[in-house]
Amino acid sequence: MKLLVGTFTLLSLMAISSIAQEKKAERPQVGGGHIPAKGPAPFKGTPAPPEKRTVPEAAGHPAAPHVDIKGDKWVGHDTGPNDARYHLDNPWEHGHFTGGIGKGHVWHLGGGGPSRFWFNGFYFSVSPVDIDLCVGWLWDSDQIVIYDDPDHVGWYLAYNVRLGTYVHVMYLGTS
Repeated sequence: MKLLVGTFTLLSLMAISSIAQEKKAERPQVGGGHIPAKGPAPFKGTPAPPEKRTVPEAAGHPAAPHVDIKGDKWVGHDTGPNDARYHLDNPWEHGHFTGGIGKGHVWHLGGGGPSRFWFNGFYFSVSPVDIDLCVGWLWDSDQIVIYDDPDHVGWYLAYNVRLGTYVHVMYLGTS
């Protein structure tokens, strides 16, 4: 009987310890499989300086534009619609992306790199301004979601589900 009570006590303590550790384990604040419900709202206010985009706004956040899980806040999409770095003389020169935009459309990268990547026969390129911001993307396997960019005509935002970061991308057409 003593053995049974001892075993029960030990198992109970292990279970309580396990539950306490789970509560202590923090959920990621960025990325980790989170998909924003919608893209960013059009920017209103005083544009931020471009160099601010590579400064983490909080501990544990990436030094790149990203989406905070809490509140789906699009951090770094704050340079405004007049940001000359994203001006295109011929927006939509390859047409509009028709494969599906937003949370309900998760795509698996199929190869390439920042200058030309693809999934499901659709081709894109990362803005030259954002190339340094997609370091760590796995171009042959990461999941991304495409969102409309409400401020920069001709650009979309590609959100990396694993990392929680995003970059401006141009649609290049289909294969």
